[in-house]
Amino acid sequence: MKIRYMSKPKHKKTDIVTERAGQVNKKPSLKTRILTWLFHLWFLLTRSMTLGVRIVALDDQGRVFLVRHTYVAGWHLPGGGIERAETAEQAAHKELSEEGNLIVDGALDLKGFYFNKKTTKRDHVLLYTCQVRQLKPKLADREIAESGFFDLNDLPDGTTKATHTRIAEVQGACEISQYWS
Repeated sequence: MKIRYMSKPKHKKTDIVTERAGQVNKKPSLKTRILTWLFHLWFLLTRSMTLGVRIVALDDQGRVFLVRHTYVAGWHLPGGGIERAETAEQAAHKELSEEGNLIVDGALDLKGFYFNKKTTKRDHVLLYTCQVRQLKPKLADREIAESGFFDLNDLPDGTTKATHTRIAEVQGACEISQYWS
């Protein structure tokens, strides 16, 4: 699989927060790649199975919130790993807050449970949907390069296949898979 890095984002939205000028969509530094690899190695050695959450977070206009990380290519649904002594719903709330300054209006709705065999042979992902409200725009940081709300029919260039598939599943446009791909 070849990862493509673009010199400039091709999709413009008014509520996207971008990185500092000249640093958008650059390949992660060697230090960042090594730290990411060490992070995954740590999980491999300390956990028999990993479990994470992703969230199809919709605003009051029906737009979906997506993030572009500094350490992996593409636009993704917000989410992350479930830590010890943390419930899946707690992890979802935490990730929405950390990655987008978002709070849930109402309840989280569990939509699917997936085996992510592309990452490792032991990674699983819970998918939630919810309505959200953004308290303030998310500024770029070490983890999030940019983020924003997007029309479901006009997702930004570079949106991952898995993100497209999960949105289609939630919309009822395709059958829910057992695999995150």
